[in-house]
Amino acid sequence: MQDRSRPKIFPGLTYEHKSEPLLAREKYLRRVLYHFLAAFGILGLSLFIGVAGYRFTEDLSWIDSLLNASMILGGMGPVDVIRTTAGKLFASLYSLFSGIVFLVAAGLIVAPVAHRIMHKLHLTTKS
Repeated sequence: MQDRSRPKIFPGLTYEHKSEPLLAREKYLRRVLYHFLAAFGILGLSLFIGVAGYRFTEDLSWIDSLLNASMILGGMGPVDVIRTTAGKLFASLYSLFSGIVFLVAAGLIVAPVAHRIMHKLHLTTKS
């Protein structure tokens, strides 16, 4: 068998090769947990960017900034009326950014499950 060693920058986010055996259940569950933590970390960082942006461009209170950033990150849209040009520019860029972040987070959460299903299918068709 070839040496398929890969750099382990993020050990919980790496996958086994199709020629390798299926990952043990406890290691798989740990992988799922790492993916959830990575997704929520990305969402948390994105939420922080949104809160800071609304706080400093629109001079909203921290709680109102959190509400607006959460609503945009969740795909619902802002709650407060945006009055400044800087706030409007920030809100439009943050909305585009949030759409991409949402897709990345969803992909991170689904990836280990999809990989395990494909790996199982490959193992059954190999014999």
